[in-house]
Formats: sequence, structure tokens, C-alpha cells
Amino acid sequence: MTGVKNGDTVRIHYTGKLTDGTVFDSSEGRDPLEFTVGAGHVIAGMDAGLEGMSVGESKTLEIPCAEGYGPINPAARQEIPREGIPEDIPLELGTQLQMQSPDGQVLPVTVVEVGDETVTLDANHFLAGKDLIFDIALVSVS
Repeated sequence: MTGVKNGDTVRIHYTGKLTDGTVFDSSEGRDPLEFTVGAGHVIAGMDAGLEGMSVGESKTLEIPCAEGYGPINPAARQEIPREGIPEDIPLELGTQLQMQSPDGQVLPVTVVEVGDETVTLDANHFLAGKDLIFDIALVSVS
């Protein structure tokens, strides 16, 4: 039996953790995650880490931020005038909001600073700049 290769559709169970052990996501209690290896459906480090695995095999992947969600991009932070935000939208640190780009794409953002006159929104993925650890188990390959 050959191992996983690009183009294979796989189903995995996983637990994603930060390097301090904090769990940020898991398939526990859910159906396995299904995706096509190499199609860009998951982070690059996950695709690369699955190559060669056999059904039933488990392993731990240590994925540096460059192969995960990338480094923090300072340009993805935007300071906007407070009056540009409707009054019914909460402006507490950590609040998740959605913005629309000029081309109509919806972007999730997080409130990271609230001043008297401005609010800073961050469009970086919440895992940007972080090294990740995934415990994975390969359920099936087709």
C-alpha cells in the first residue's frame, strides 16, 4: 500500500495546539476533516506532513508559522475613525467584526485597540505568527 500523496482525498482526526499546549481546534466529537492533499484546503505544513502516511497511522506535526498562517502582517492592521463605525456595533477588545474590501470580499477583523477617536482593526488570522502542533490520525485515503 502506498502512502498519501498530492491529489489524494484524505479524512483525518486532529487536535491543533499552540506550543504552550493550548488547544485551538479539534475534530473530537465531530466527523473527520476531509480534504484533497495539495489543493490548498489546509495550511501547507499539514499537506506536507500527511505525505507518505498510511491509513491508521498517527503522528504529531510541528508546523512553523511560515508553513501555517504566516507571520503577522502589520499592513493588515487598520486604524479607522471611531465615528465611521455604527453606534450599535460593540467596540470591546477582541470583538470579531466583518469588513468589506473595495472588491466586495468579506474580511473578518478583530478589534485590537479602542481609543477616544480611533479604533484599530486587525485582519490577520488569529493564528498568524504562531508555531503550531497538530496531533493527527489518518482515517481514510481515496
